[in-house]
Amino acid sequence: MKKLLALLLVAVMAMGLCGAASAEGYDQALIDAAKAEGELTVYGSCEEAYLNAACDKFQELFGITVNRQRLSTGEVAAKIEEENGNPSADVWFGGTTDPYNESVAKGLLEPYEAANASHLLGDMYRDKDGCWYGIYKGILGFMCNTEELERLGLEEPKDWDDLLKPEYKGLIWLSNPNTAGTAKLVINTMVQMKGHDEAMEYFVELDKNIAQYTKSGSGPSKKVGIGECVIGIGFLHDGITQILDGYDNISLVIPASGTSFEIGATAIFKGAKHPNAAKLWIEFALSPDCVNIAKENESFQFLVIDNAEQPEEATAFGLDPENVIDYDFEDAKNNTSKYVEDYFNALGAAADDRFQTE
Repeated sequence: MKKLLALLLVAVMAMGLCGAASAEGYDQALIDAAKAEGELTVYGSCEEAYLNAACDKFQELFGITVNRQRLSTGEVAAKIEEENGNPSADVWFGGTTDPYNESVAKGLLEPYEAANASHLLGDMYRDKDGCWYGIYKGILGFMCNTEELERLGLEEPKDWDDLLKPEYKGLIWLSNPNTAGTAKLVINTMVQMKGHDEAMEYFVELDKNIAQYTKSGSGPSKKVGIGECVIGIGFLHDGITQILDGYDNISLVIPASGTSFEIGATAIFKGAKHPNAAKLWIEFALSPDCVNIAKENESFQFLVIDNAEQPEEATAFGLDPENVIDYDFEDAKNNTSKYVEDYFNALGAAADDRFQTE
């Protein structure tokens, strides 16, 4: 009997240790409050594979049902603005911060001071009031189909102004600024590098070479390997995903005069129905439990917390997270909506059915 009791005690202790290990880095009171709410709804603007992996991991760790839907950042921003404080989801996960900052300015995100934010690599990776937190960093550039360029007798573009060359007419894809945070970042980048008026003139000229503006920021990268898109403008980690999927005909180009970067973020929606589960999600998103599984799920961005394992694939392809311009996030926060409006005004009638919304 004593032996049986001893074995039972060891088993109970082992279970307790396992439970503690699985919840390491999280506040137990917050876990209990979140579990009492029972579920969480996530809008994800990262790639779907990573969204599902992160949601499944959260569900596994905490026993909380996670509903999820993949939407581009522009779609999420428009949806929560329409819902105006009564959101149909609790948290936003992934996607570049320019649309997040637009939502902050409209009072649509809930401030939360996350404990795990202490692991962020710097203040630039968070909103000063805790309305969003960074989880990864992606580098903007070009992805080129080397076979198609060779067939056409063309060299790959080396810099932003190269994209204006007449020989690239109909070969370039970009995303739609109305739906994709990636395109908003491209607009802000050109404004910051060239000045407002010159940037708008640049986009009018660039439009002459654009075959399609995709709904999602990663849309161009997915068509480069198959040759439907010859030159795609977007985040280079999306190109890495395609290369590792077997498309060895893709080259990655970091613009010679400089480029910018996204901070992929996560945030709580104002009026979230499951506020404690939402807070627990933020703590989870800022932990190795979440970010270390990105590279296993088609996402090779640089990570921005100090206890994460950086994906070797990113540096193996020559990407450098520090080789970027000093991006003015405050200007982007205050003016992105205006710059997008100015962009479409500059294009005028050229803003046609090439701008995909589905």
